[in-house]
Amino acid sequence: MCNFNNQNDETKATIHLFMQKAAQSVGGMNYLLALIEAMRAKKPNPLMQKNTQIASNDTIITWKKVVFKDKIDVIEKILVSHREAQEKDYNILSEPNIKTKKNILNMARTLTPLEFMVKPQNPNNGEGFNFGVFDTIKEDEIKFNPIFIAMFFCSTAFTKSALKHKI
Repeated sequence: MCNFNNQNDETKATIHLFMQKAAQSVGGMNYLLALIEAMRAKKPNPLMQKNTQIASNDTIITWKKVVFKDKIDVIEKILVSHREAQEKDYNILSEPNIKTKKNILNMARTLTPLEFMVKPQNPNNGEGFNFGVFDTIKEDEIKFNPIFIAMFFCSTAFTKSALKHKI
């Protein structure tokens, strides 16, 4: 999922357009990339920050609740299995193991209401943007929002590729 070249054309276009719009809404590509770099600097994972916010010099991202390590472990396990599978439009509920599927459903219920707000520190740079964790949530289908994965789990090179992608 974090290899931009392995995405289908529709997903590439969606990520590209959202990242372009997101960059413009916070003051430019460099401001967005600086925020992502600040997020990568937080260890063990930026979602586990107790104050539920991360700031770069020009941009800040906030959310309402701390995500605990067990939920992050489930996400990382899904991403690892997806990297190995190299499937397009990965439905995370396609897991055959019942216990793992239960953990995925539990993680999805916990993270569904979570919304991330990205705002520039200077209001003259733009109005910012919001995004959620999941793109699709149905009874038998759950798909991660590629923007969430790009912001919290993929490399800065992924975001650069998305921003430079030609439609």
